[in-house]
Amino acid sequence: MEGTAAPPAAGGNLAGRDITGLLFAAEMYGVQLDQLAAVLRVSESRAGAIAARWRRQRHAESARLGPGPPWLWLTRAGLASCGLPYQHAPPALSRLAHIRAVAAVRLALESASGYQAAGAYWRGERRIRARMGGRVGLRDHIPDGEVHWPDEAPVPWAGECWAIEAELTRKTVSRTTAIMQELLRRTGDYGCAAADVLVPGRPPRHARVVYLCSPAAKPTVTRARAALGGAAARIEIRALPPGAAMAPAIRPAAARRRRAGQRDPGPDGTIR
Repeated sequence: MEGTAAPPAAGGNLAGRDITGLLFAAEMYGVQLDQLAAVLRVSESRAGAIAARWRRQRHAESARLGPGPPWLWLTRAGLASCGLPYQHAPPALSRLAHIRAVAAVRLALESASGYQAAGAYWRGERRIRARMGGRVGLRDHIPDGEVHWPDEAPVPWAGECWAIEAELTRKTVSRTTAIMQELLRRTGDYGCAAADVLVPGRPPRHARVVYLCSPAAKPTVTRARAALGGAAARIEIRALPPGAAMAPAIRPAAARRRRAGQRDPGPDGTIR
């Protein structure tokens, strides 16, 4: 199957758990501490200790970039240790909610017994963009991820590639429909020659496109799918998994009360 090479392995003196966590953080642009704990299958406090060790080893940096647990991302040295060509940078503040949602989708997929038994694996947006180099056009749409099912997998969809989209906010129906059509029609891998992107008669790259939606985004995605006619059968719509949303921002006054051990006021303004 085209484009199914596994991610590069990290080198040096890193242990297996380190490799797993660092590769996940790198592929996802960054990861919040609670999701890192899920990746490593440890408690959040243990994940914090592991992250602290990575910082001491200069493999990673961390900071509170938004509400909820701290974020962790790889340093230039950490990326080099993992054999990854990505540019060193913290996750963009404007994309934190989306990055978290996509990470939650990936975690949910990878924890499914059928996914594990089939030997399926995830190829994320960052890896796709790295494959394309500087050839990403302004109008090109890159999926949030792809799920690759090996040819020998014991499932009816063995050999397929699925495009994955995490939708938090509403786009217009016309824009969403156009993205669906682009994903469904594509025949070549990302980074292929322009002549291979759309080849008449060749099987599509994505056997199906799976949208995982917030309640706000689902109506638009549903209407866009309905506009596709017969092609709509290859669009699947699901709810975002638990834990996909960012923690709500805490107002300064509420934060001060919590630090002081006080509870938030009730509807009548009294502390309960």
